[in-house]
Amino acid sequence: MAKAKQPKSNVSLPQLRVMIDEISKDRNLPSSAVQTALREALLKGYERYRRSQHLDQMQFEEDHFDNFDVFLNLDEEAFQVVATKTIVEEVTDEDREISLAEVRNILQQDDSEDSTQIGDSVVLDVTPEREDFGRMAAIQAKQVLAQKLRDQQRKIIQEEFEQFEGTALNGKVLRFERQSVILSVNSSFGQPDVEAELPQKEQLPNDNYRIGRTFKVFLKKVREGSQRGPQLLVSRATAGLVVELFANEVPEIEEELVRIVAVAREATPTSRHVGPRTKIAVDTLEGDVDPVGACIGARGARIQVVVGELQGEKIDVIRWSPDPATYISNALSPARIDEVRLVNPEGRQAHVLVPVDQLSLAIGKEGQNVRLAARLTGWKIDIKDVDKYDPVAAMAEVESQRRDSEYQSHYQPDYQDAGYTGDNY
Repeated sequence: MAKAKQPKSNVSLPQLRVMIDEISKDRNLPSSAVQTALREALLKGYERYRRSQHLDQMQFEEDHFDNFDVFLNLDEEAFQVVATKTIVEEVTDEDREISLAEVRNILQQDDSEDSTQIGDSVVLDVTPEREDFGRMAAIQAKQVLAQKLRDQQRKIIQEEFEQFEGTALNGKVLRFERQSVILSVNSSFGQPDVEAELPQKEQLPNDNYRIGRTFKVFLKKVREGSQRGPQLLVSRATAGLVVELFANEVPEIEEELVRIVAVAREATPTSRHVGPRTKIAVDTLEGDVDPVGACIGARGARIQVVVGELQGEKIDVIRWSPDPATYISNALSPARIDEVRLVNPEGRQAHVLVPVDQLSLAIGKEGQNVRLAARLTGWKIDIKDVDKYDPVAAMAEVESQRRDSEYQSHYQPDYQDAGYTGDNY
C-alpha cells in the first residue's frame, strides 16, 4: 500500500497535545486510547460534514466511510482526513477508487515507472478545504468524544479483566443503586480501581454492606457492549467463590495434591428459618494426604477463614468416592448412615437407610441436608427409616416409577471438576 505525496491540508486543533494529556490523566486512559477516541470522534465529524453536503444528491450507506481515517499531527496541532482507495482502470466510486493516471499524476510518475499498478491501494489526503469543515468537525467531535472515551475505557477494562473471569477479587463497597451494591475492584497492583455490580440475587443474606467495607467477590462476567453502568458482574452467592476461597487457604489445592471435585451451595435459602449452607467434595491421589483434613486445617483454622469470609455460612467438607454408595453416605454428613441402596443405578436413584434418631439430621431443616447431598452427588436420595424399610415394597415402587416414565435424576452440582465427570463421577 502506497501513501501518495500530496500538499498537506491540515485542520488546526490548538492545544491538541495538552488536551490529550489532560484527558489521559483525568480518565486513567493511556494516551494511545485517547488518540483513538479522538480520531473516531473527528471521523464522525467528517461523516456528518459529507452527509450535509449531499443531502439531495445521494444517500450514504452505514459502512460507506469504513475506508476513511483521521491522522493526528501532534507536533503541528492539527489533523488530516485520509482515505484508502483502490487503483482501477475506470472509477465508479470516487470515495473508494482512483484511476491509475490520477495516482501517477499525484506521485509524478511516468508510464515507464511500474511501481504503482492496477489493484494496488493508496492512501490519500481527502481533507475538505472549505473553512466551515473544521468548525463542523470540531463541534461534532466534542459531542461524540465522551462516548468514544467511554468505549475505550470499556474496551480496556474488558481486555484487563477477561483473564480474571472465574476468579475471586477484593471488592470495596462504594454506593448502592436500586437493589445492587456497587463495589470497586482491582485486577493488580498499580492499576486503577474499576466499578463492579453485585446484584441482589448474588448477595449473601448475612452480609452487612456498608460503604467502605471490603469483601471477596467472584467475577462472573465481563459485560460487552456500550451499555451504561458497571461492566463487571460479581457474586458472593456462587459456588465458584467457595472454590476460590479454599484454593487461597489450602496450599495442597494450589499444589494439586488435593482437588475440589464438586460443590453444592445454597447461599440464599428461600426460607428465613434455614441458613446458608455448602457441601464440598474433595479428593486426592496421594496416599499420605488427608484431603478433608487439609481443607479443615489444624483446629479448623483453614475452614474458619472461609466461614468467616462467608459470614458464618455452614460448610461440610466430605471425601469424594468413586463408589456411589460411599459418596452418598459421605455427602449426608453429619448424619450416621446404616446402608445406601442403589435402587435404580441407570436413573441415579438411591434409598438411604438411617436409624430413627438420625432421620431429622439426614434430611436436615426443611430438607436442606438431603437436597444439597443430592445436588452434590447427582443422585436422587430418598431417606428411609431402617426399622420400617420394606425392600420388596420399595423395589416395587421403584419399578412402577420406571414403567410410568424413564426416570433420570436431574440433580447436578453447582461446581464440578471436569476430571470427575461422566463414568468417573
